[in-house]
Amino acid sequence: MPVQLDAVPETLLWNLYHRAAEARRPDTVLRDPRAVELVERIDFPFEHRFGPATPVLAQWQALRAACFDREVRRFLTHHPGGTVVALGEGLETGFWRVDQGTARWVSVDLPETIALRRELLPADPRVHLVACSATDERWLDEVDTAAPVLVTAQGLLMYLTRAEVHRLLAACGARIRAGGLVFDAVSPRMRDRSARTAPADAQAYRPPRWTWAIDRDERRAIRGLPGLSDLETLRLPRGRGLAFRFLMPLAQAVPPMRNGLLSILRARFGPQRRS
Repeated sequence: MPVQLDAVPETLLWNLYHRAAEARRPDTVLRDPRAVELVERIDFPFEHRFGPATPVLAQWQALRAACFDREVRRFLTHHPGGTVVALGEGLETGFWRVDQGTARWVSVDLPETIALRRELLPADPRVHLVACSATDERWLDEVDTAAPVLVTAQGLLMYLTRAEVHRLLAACGARIRAGGLVFDAVSPRMRDRSARTAPADAQAYRPPRWTWAIDRDERRAIRGLPGLSDLETLRLPRGRGLAFRFLMPLAQAVPPMRNGLLSILRARFGPQRRS
């Protein structure tokens, strides 16, 4: 099937390409056969557009997905019939990696991406597709917010403005009574670097620039949003090789080093707990 995307939606193909490259390894850190199948089915010049899938980037993308998977499994262990809302899901295949048979899943993305999911991924009665922007609060009308809900935003918020991020998180906090939120965010250093980095080849792929970043002050601001509490930084699972088995866990344990990396954070819906 031929696929043509540009700007931010094209990043879903970059992520899929690297996740599939890692999944093909016999010692993979993320079993994802559907990602491999998708890359084989989609008529798109992955290597020509994105270059060779390097083992470091591929494992990094897979470990990030594995971190989100771990939090989804934790949520579903406590709430077997709970709802997972995946904002800006792209062609992620997390539902099939974590499904335990009772989860309800809501996939929210732009209409062209939802059309791709309908075409390329199998339908399931427990998966509901919502074709709208994550910043459009209409998707909340499709969710049973009286029951526990886990909202995930993987590779999404850094492409929004600060005002959009705050409105989105505040809307979730106002309408979802119980559950949590897992999202990733870049540091200001990474955001600023994305605006300066350009490929040597003018025709080569250049990811869209990041517009929102998180630092100590921004963490404090998010903690202060109504309906959100207990914001904490998560650690990636240990990976393969010196960098991901030893150096990355060490970097994540040291705040000055950790704050210069992409962070994965988890918040709880509900009032702040008293200490």
